[in-house]
Amino acid sequence: MVSLGCSKNLVDAEVMLGLLARQEYEITTDEREADIIIVNTCSFIKEAKQESIDAILDLAERKNDGRCHTLIVSGCLPQRYQEELARELPEVDIFIGTGDYPRIAEILAEKSGTDEQLCYIGDPDFVFDETLPRLNSSPAWFSYLKIGEGCSNRCSYCIIPKLRGPYRSRPLEALVAEAEQLASRGVKELNIISQDITRYGSDMEDGTTLETLLRRLVQIDGIQWIRLLYAYPDGISDALIALIRDEPKICKYLDIPLQHISDPVLKLMRRRSNEQQIRELLAKLRREIPTLALRTSLIVGFPGETMEDFTSLMQFVEQARFDRLGVFCYSREEGTPAATMPDQVSERVKRERHRKLMRIQARLSFKRNRELIGTTEQVIVEGYSEETELLLKGRSSRQAPDIDGQVYITAGTADVGDIVALRITDSSDYDLIGEIQERT
Repeated sequence: MVSLGCSKNLVDAEVMLGLLARQEYEITTDEREADIIIVNTCSFIKEAKQESIDAILDLAERKNDGRCHTLIVSGCLPQRYQEELARELPEVDIFIGTGDYPRIAEILAEKSGTDEQLCYIGDPDFVFDETLPRLNSSPAWFSYLKIGEGCSNRCSYCIIPKLRGPYRSRPLEALVAEAEQLASRGVKELNIISQDITRYGSDMEDGTTLETLLRRLVQIDGIQWIRLLYAYPDGISDALIALIRDEPKICKYLDIPLQHISDPVLKLMRRRSNEQQIRELLAKLRREIPTLALRTSLIVGFPGETMEDFTSLMQFVEQARFDRLGVFCYSREEGTPAATMPDQVSERVKRERHRKLMRIQARLSFKRNRELIGTTEQVIVEGYSEETELLLKGRSSRQAPDIDGQVYITAGTADVGDIVALRITDSSDYDLIGEIQERT
């Protein structure tokens, strides 16, 4: 199994692995030993599509120099480009869309005995529950908890609603049951994900909200950290802020995808928040939770973005002092309203604006990390450093898996998966360095 793209995609891949393991398929990490290879793809932006195509073509070679007899492509790419892929990639045996992956074992049974290329692309309306097996491919101490499927925000640049359908919340009891199962397997850190976690419960009629869910999750024995990812700014309520502030198990960390700060650009993007609302929200978060680590993502080069708009964005980044920042060049995606907008920005200008923002953020991140020297952080130990086995590495509660920096541990001992108190002694642009004080 090769899963590309976001953590939400990874959860789908883990469900497929769980279903196959239940049918006594053996999972291997060696692609040359695999009889069946699955590539779970992303097609959110141009770079993701190219990464998916490259992976498919590379793994298709295993049909010539390995044991592979069945190559499967699943996820967003076939959901979006079924006909083109079937025509251009004859080496692929099966295409599976975003709503059909739970049928993976049944589909493989149907493939047996036929050489025809098969396509299973239905409506993206599936919502998995805790009764389906899931093989956690992340390290044993953390996992993602996907609380909803699809998206109903309809931002003008985004293709996700067409690929994943409207937002559908998973039932509260199903999520609690899955979290309890994960805790029983040793998971200490839950990372709460969906396209927009603040929309959780909005499609239910019983008053369930994200806060309702979190109050249940913090009661689960064994879960020590709960991290909130992808919280849209207009959905962050005073009740949620208070819960993050007051509940020890909820990490003082929030990922808020803002995308821009200029009102004309935000309007073209069809975002529901304006500059004043965003600034007021950030000020409230900093005031109510002074230790909060804030992460955001921004898009540069959106159609119609003027130099004045970009200057406002640079000034905003300087003023907001985000702990973590992802910057993306606008990707012109067919089928989205933004793709046909006038005043498209050149690739050269996009890249230059991206470089400028990242230079600003590197300086700010370094300064923010220097301010942590002498403080004590809670850190989960994740193994040895890639550079040397003389150093342990880990993540603080201020760092999400895969997307944020690391902590390098220069003194003290601990087991992998332990959460320790670490005194920060040094830092770089994105990483921290420290010494273990005690296990917690």
